[in-house]
Amino acid sequence: MAGENGRTRSALILYGSETGNAQEIAEELGRTAERLHFVTHVKECNDVKADTLASYSLVIFAVSTTGQGDFPLNARGFWKTLLLKRLPPTFLGGVKYTQFGLGDSSYPKFNWAARKLRKRLSQLGATEIYPCGEADEQHPEGLEGTFLPWATNLRNHLLEQYPLPEALQPIPDDIQLPPKWILEEASTQPLSLGDSNQRKKDILLEESAEPHLYRLESDNRPIPDTLTVTLTQNKRVTPQGHWQDVRHICLTTPETLIYSPGDMISITPKNFSVDVDEMLTLMGWSDVADKHLSFIPGTLLQGRPRNELPAPPIPYLANTESSPITLRTLLTEYLDIRAIPRRSFFANIAHYTTDEQHKERLLEFTNPEFIDELWDYTTRPRRSILEVLHDFGTVKIPWQHAASVLPIIRGRQFSIASGGELKELLNQKTGTKFELLIAIVKYRTILKKIREGVCTRYLSVLRPGSTLKVQLQRGGLNPTLKQLVGPVVLVGPGTGLAPLRAMIWEKAAMIKASQEDQLEAPLPKIGSTILLFGGRNRAADYYFEEEWERLEKEGLWNLQVLTAFSRDQQQKVYVQDRIREHAEGIFRLLHEDGGSVFVCGSSGRMPQAVREALIECFQHRNSSVSESITYTREQAEHFLLEMEKTGRYKQETW
Repeated sequence: MAGENGRTRSALILYGSETGNAQEIAEELGRTAERLHFVTHVKECNDVKADTLASYSLVIFAVSTTGQGDFPLNARGFWKTLLLKRLPPTFLGGVKYTQFGLGDSSYPKFNWAARKLRKRLSQLGATEIYPCGEADEQHPEGLEGTFLPWATNLRNHLLEQYPLPEALQPIPDDIQLPPKWILEEASTQPLSLGDSNQRKKDILLEESAEPHLYRLESDNRPIPDTLTVTLTQNKRVTPQGHWQDVRHICLTTPETLIYSPGDMISITPKNFSVDVDEMLTLMGWSDVADKHLSFIPGTLLQGRPRNELPAPPIPYLANTESSPITLRTLLTEYLDIRAIPRRSFFANIAHYTTDEQHKERLLEFTNPEFIDELWDYTTRPRRSILEVLHDFGTVKIPWQHAASVLPIIRGRQFSIASGGELKELLNQKTGTKFELLIAIVKYRTILKKIREGVCTRYLSVLRPGSTLKVQLQRGGLNPTLKQLVGPVVLVGPGTGLAPLRAMIWEKAAMIKASQEDQLEAPLPKIGSTILLFGGRNRAADYYFEEEWERLEKEGLWNLQVLTAFSRDQQQKVYVQDRIREHAEGIFRLLHEDGGSVFVCGSSGRMPQAVREALIECFQHRNSSVSESITYTREQAEHFLLEMEKTGRYKQETW
């Protein structure tokens, strides 16, 4: 479709995504642009060069913020190119753009990446054609609560700014956009048993010494940028009768790898055979489940040169001519049938039913006016795609479209809980160990059926000896050497303790190495550590209690552990209460000694409650410094803001 001056209407949608949310937003914006007859390209930020942006009629960014206001990994390369000092203020002249940021307001640097990008684009001469939007994970209706109205208004704005010829109308929502990639049956013979070996293992291993660990996994997926690790421990650290199942998991690799406190392991789970069988039966795919399949371009893309094709749904499986896959394998290892569906899923499956009532109801969920109903039906009860397809039993997705309709299983990130000597394999000179502290997600909602996290359910039954493909990812805490060995306040209720444990063991290792003259350079001044840990009950939730007692007795440095167990007494006590109780000592450590604060754990109310307690702590009069030091509320808030700006206050919550 040619527009003014004979130029093809083209839209480039770029995303920077850590967990997949920004990518899904970008793909939905891509579909919106397609319906307005833009030639549309959806790509990771790092996949394009900044000097090509002006060749598109429109550029839309969807960018998440990670860590301490950082860009996601797949956008950092692009961002660095924009920061080159030699770029003139007209470098992006002619670029017309808008953007949508995704963030979490419980973090101090809310939507920082998107805001930095917007400022830099403006400095380089780009023109913002529509006000940028921002989503907040803490919004009562989630990301959709902000995105839907923004996207609707953007569509209307684009129709005004890029009008279509009178003879051409936008493609209505009830007309299906053909899939860019589909599956077709390969010429090779079908497999005899498919992936039934896993089902046999699930049954045979149930009689093992640890009956809850019955799945022996061997992960051979060709996931890019991964390393193979062996599960050596999957130990429950809370009592059997306790409300929460928390695991201390150990993973090892023969490779010697370097990682730092705050770094993460990303694990991509697999589905269970019972769910896969249910999906195959529900969709009527059983007959083709174990046949060899391959990806081919859809109708609109056939005949186009390979280098002009958009990426397939699972890029690293694109070359399936030489190594065909099966539908059962796709459903087991790559497609997330237990995900909570997004609005776009309902728009998609509405095309696969002939039942007018079902179709009408499905399309209602895509209407911004009914966003509260979408939330009540999906997110609030945590209803899965598999359950939605049960509810709308007339929906029958063609197996050829499976990978275009169902979302991809994405890796889940877990903070590494090991540091110092805990990173080493016992009695081995090479190799690396990763320890994780993971709460198994399992609870009931208004649906009454037990809800389980996709990844933690997968991990909860894995036997030692299983192998996994994982990604080692840089975390957002990034403590400096001075912060690791210097004065610090660590706040970590529940499994938020994991990265803080890594910091403490790293500090112990450094001090020991220094005492034994094993370091090339002397350490910065060693300071005190105050660890604030919270749980429900000391008897059930006090993770690594013996370690803290041993480290305190060793006396390598002044380590003080302050606990807050909310249910062990009539009046509930939380970590923020302990901050107030020890206000003078904490004030002294942060004000006089120049210490840092690290807050890790739940992204709900805790971070803001800790922040408020610290502000009150800073208002505390510290007689040991000077009789005249008493901060006002405004001065206390300013002091905390300065700590954030200088990297002395960091938060990692989930």
